[in-house]
Amino acid sequence: MTFMRHVIRFIVAAVVLMFVGFLVPGFSVSSFWTALLAAVVIAVIGWIVESLFGERISPYNRGIVGFLVSAVVIYVTQFIVSGFRVTILGALLASLVIGIIDLFIPIKTNFKDGDRNRQET
Repeated sequence: MTFMRHVIRFIVAAVVLMFVGFLVPGFSVSSFWTALLAAVVIAVIGWIVESLFGERISPYNRGIVGFLVSAVVIYVTQFIVSGFRVTILGALLASLVIGIIDLFIPIKTNFKDGDRNRQET
């Protein structure tokens, strides 16, 4: 994945967090830069969770476990990023809304497919 794709991915994730902050009660993001930092922190925490427990418990997994892990990751992010506040109910609702938005605008790319395509060309 190129550097520009990472930048675009985090910008899209920040915009999604701003939109979720507008829609979901108990979820607030103070600025775009806070949303961008929160997107990076969420990605890092998600990567750590996936590294420790495997892909089946990943926040990007579409099952109930992935949904709950995603809510916990969002909730924990507020303790790392100032200007990002969320209640437990807000984290659950945000996880649901982000999951629905992800159906239409996928934020995470499948690295395995990208690696396979690079080898073929």
